[in-house]
Amino acid sequence: MLRGVPTLLRRPRAFPVWVPLLIAALLVLADQALKAWALANLTEGATPIPFLPGLLSWQLTFNTGAAWSLFSGSAVPLALVRLAVGIGILVYLALRPQPRLLSVLLAMIAAGAIGNSIDGLVQGRVTDMFYSPLLSAVTQALNAGHFPIFNIADICVVLGTLLLVVVSFAEERRSKAKTT
Repeated sequence: MLRGVPTLLRRPRAFPVWVPLLIAALLVLADQALKAWALANLTEGATPIPFLPGLLSWQLTFNTGAAWSLFSGSAVPLALVRLAVGIGILVYLALRPQPRLLSVLLAMIAAGAIGNSIDGLVQGRVTDMFYSPLLSAVTQALNAGHFPIFNIADICVVLGTLLLVVVSFAEERRSKAKTT
């Protein structure tokens, strides 16, 4: 055992190289399939259609920037950066296999980056379709406007990053508790 090194960062029990690549590929496919469905079945600017009432609705919109319309009009440059990040993470995982949880979280982040980069390069904009009235109410209460409409790629990036931070802090606390 490596004392003082968080479990998340230890090398044992890595997946075979193809597993994080498969996870990323499946998430990109799911993202692109749902975006294709949204383009075929939803109308931009229409009233949100409840999916999970009060929690999640369908609402088609497009974004040429990032969340909260940051960098609007920069779809292609952002797509190139996203693609480089996504591929870079997958190359890293292929060359340096990581513990299973870390591999899954990094594969999620890579998939999200690649999913949105495909939209930016092919359409010049990212297709979004999930609207959360609950999250929007929270951001409006904080005077931050409506919560952005999002997609599976966004979920992958945000959830993967949040879980990575939470797990890192939890592992750090666990390591400190073991040494005292």
